[in-house]
Amino acid sequence: MSTNLRPLPSLDGPLYLTDGGMETTLIFHQGFDLPEFSSLMMMRTPEQRAAIAGYAETYFEIAKSAGLGMVIETATWRASPDWTTRIGFDGLDDLESANRTAIDVIADVRDRARYGDTDIIVSGCVGPRGDGYDAGELMSADQAEAYHAWQVGILSGTRADVVTGMTMTNIPEAIGLARAAKAAGTRSVIAFTVETDGRLPTGDTLDRAIAEVDAATHAAPEYYMVNCAHPIHFAASLQLPPGLRSRLRGVRANASKCSHAELEVMETLDEGNPLELGSEIWAVSKAHPNLRVFGGCCGTDDRHVAAIANALAR
Repeated sequence: MSTNLRPLPSLDGPLYLTDGGMETTLIFHQGFDLPEFSSLMMMRTPEQRAAIAGYAETYFEIAKSAGLGMVIETATWRASPDWTTRIGFDGLDDLESANRTAIDVIADVRDRARYGDTDIIVSGCVGPRGDGYDAGELMSADQAEAYHAWQVGILSGTRADVVTGMTMTNIPEAIGLARAAKAAGTRSVIAFTVETDGRLPTGDTLDRAIAEVDAATHAAPEYYMVNCAHPIHFAASLQLPPGLRSRLRGVRANASKCSHAELEVMETLDEGNPLELGSEIWAVSKAHPNLRVFGGCCGTDDRHVAAIANALAR
């Protein structure tokens, strides 16, 4: 990884936005066909890459207007080896090239002078080996480390400032990913997803997940987040014991109040209410001053993140 890395969100630093639901925007608003919900397919043509660049520009402008920082994820959530042929790539060399290009597309937009003093952090996004809503058959931590080492190793040699394990459904996979990042000399963030009861799909509580990953990795992740759930689902689970509170620094909320099971079978997009979501995130930010990073996930777009930005900027 580059030695010219931007500082990551800290407890005593400014607030940051994230982007919204990248696949939501590309599929439902722009009409792209993404096999297996993988935005990595957008690295295929100049027109597709330009669409990703435009997506990034939209969010950078929101952050700039609100006077907030930005942590933006790359189109690499579903870009690890098991997905190679399922998302239409010829082999690992082809997949590796697309991973690198995905970082370059976002970093090139970030590095343009037009964003002035806006602090923009490029995060190399790493998704779960399996489904993002269902833990499925669990790997051991060692198996997870071996699996994720391939993609993390690639991202560590790019202009990404950090690697984020997004939508992690279980503790062993989070441990393995954090270990893989540490072995590659790369900073990592772990974002767990939770169900409507505020627990991981495995039934583990958020505080247990954070404590066990920290214990198994010597606190390797820079911090933790919650993503892919609505505030009414995760708000109560953010009440962590004092010793863990500082380890949780961000939330990325779904637009919909539906469960993962309900979302899985939906044929239309549930956009929720952007202004309401902004108010709910503002309330979460006031209740939990340790949180520094706020944004959207499934079902959200720039309207939702702009509402969050306006609420936070108040």
